[in-house]
Amino acid sequence: MTPTRTDGFAPLRSYALLGDLRATALVASDGAVDWLAVPALDAPPVCAALLDPSGGGRVTLAPTVPYEVTRRYAEGTMVLETTFTTRDGVVTVTDALNLGALGQLPWTELARVVTAESGRVPMAWRVAPGHRLNARSSPWARFEGGVPLLTVGDQELAVVTEGLGEPVADGRAVHGTAELEAGATALLALAATDAEPVHVPTPEDVRLRVERTAAAWRQWSGTVRYDGRWRDAVLRSALTLKALTSRVTGAIAGAATTSLPERIGGPLNYDYRFAWIRDGSYALDALSRLGLPEELHAGVSWLLDAVAQEAPGLRPLYALSGRPVSAEMTEVSWAPGYRDSSPVHVGNAAAAQLQLGSYGDLFDAVHRYCARGGRLDGATNTLLGGMADRVCDLWRSPDSGFWELGERRQYTSSKLGCWTALDRAVRLADRGRMSSPHVPRWRQERDAVRDWIDRCCWSEAKQSYTFYAGTDELDAATLLAARTGFCAGDDPRLSATVRAVRAELGAGGCLLYRYSGQREKEGAFLACSGWLVEALHRTGRTEEAAELLDDFTARANDVGLCTEQTDPATGALLGNFPQALTHLAVIAAATALGSA
Repeated sequence: MTPTRTDGFAPLRSYALLGDLRATALVASDGAVDWLAVPALDAPPVCAALLDPSGGGRVTLAPTVPYEVTRRYAEGTMVLETTFTTRDGVVTVTDALNLGALGQLPWTELARVVTAESGRVPMAWRVAPGHRLNARSSPWARFEGGVPLLTVGDQELAVVTEGLGEPVADGRAVHGTAELEAGATALLALAATDAEPVHVPTPEDVRLRVERTAAAWRQWSGTVRYDGRWRDAVLRSALTLKALTSRVTGAIAGAATTSLPERIGGPLNYDYRFAWIRDGSYALDALSRLGLPEELHAGVSWLLDAVAQEAPGLRPLYALSGRPVSAEMTEVSWAPGYRDSSPVHVGNAAAAQLQLGSYGDLFDAVHRYCARGGRLDGATNTLLGGMADRVCDLWRSPDSGFWELGERRQYTSSKLGCWTALDRAVRLADRGRMSSPHVPRWRQERDAVRDWIDRCCWSEAKQSYTFYAGTDELDAATLLAARTGFCAGDDPRLSATVRAVRAELGAGGCLLYRYSGQREKEGAFLACSGWLVEALHRTGRTEEAAELLDDFTARANDVGLCTEQTDPATGALLGNFPQALTHLAVIAAATALGSA
């Protein structure tokens, strides 16, 4: 492919993710690192050209003459290999966020190793950090003892090069040029620290760590237990989710980015660099299906630690550290946003919402953990008992729903979540995993929730479960009634709901809009495709489900990554990147069909 940009913006489809279980970077197909968040993915990004090409900052490395690009991840890794083919030669750039000998490095290290495969190729590079979405940060470049250094706010960056010409510092950036001949190798690396001294690694050490990093990723991916028809998509999704997971806490981020739009030029731009209870629960479902007990334990421990702080109350999302976050959402007015889709946001107002479905997500996660051999301690038993009681008190309340909407209503998805919470609490009690004198109450209220949903959230006109009580509008999230077990596979209401949702919300092939009225406001929501596949399979339409899963996995970019949404007309990817919920849906759908 030939990389293209529009007004400095690359298509979202052109990005690949790098991760070291703490920091993240996005590399465009033209060799530009347009997003780099260190020391952690929820830190102010030192490179944010993704949202502001002129002042956001980027790290570039590419031929100075026209080229074609092919790329791939090294098998079973998060190490990216990009091959640039020019008229006179070929070079390959290997990119990684390096790991240490025993896991996490005490600094962040971006490594870019260049190998000249044939001919002669002129190359140029530039390390130009940006404003970090913060008006107080302005880069300063200089040499100290012959080492190029950059200071951006409280971050220090050391630039390490070999074989790429003499570095030049011009006040805000460090750059250089070189011409590489067949057989030559070169290196561009960046070591970054936050409010501390910066280590300057040797080129030899950086190269060695690239090899060790690839080996570490291969060792981890070898533990993923799935060998079915969609193995490539499942393995890439699992690796992506692992890269979005904090090694320190076990929390999984909703995405690596903020403010990528759900429609180009539109205002629906949100910060997804937080950990949702919902995503954490779906991740535990996926991890349990893939046979990853370490991640399963770390994830459920993070969930329980996070919710214990304010139990029996429950927030929909937390910081990756597990701490509650403010609902303040700041607009970064000086950044134009991706393809002028403003505003750019830091923070997420949904942190203060009541989302009753989160209770179902939490209890379902714990239930899966116990089904895989986990045992609950006394404090957790008390914690969960209090939260089950809270669901009994709250389930009749209106809330903001699965889609985090501003208007509180009696959303069907939220009631399904309440039913799931109480159903899992009863199951845990019946199997001796929890104990409480209130189990009869949980059982009674669970049955009351089911009766209420069937009476108030069913449309005779549409023959479907509805968006919320008293409407005929539809919601793709009702397809989750199949996964949770609220509807058995042979329940005629499930089959009818699948038909109605596809008829009203369908966007061609596997694609669905989230709910009624969104067709003109945003793209198709990709996770819904996975939910549709699962629902079809559970109703016995497995062959059709498999065809739709082929369509779903084909929506990813050339390196297997997905955003939140896609434009049904053009296939363009939309929304934050890469989206955990989408990749979780890939794993859930593929493993469900794999058991058929």
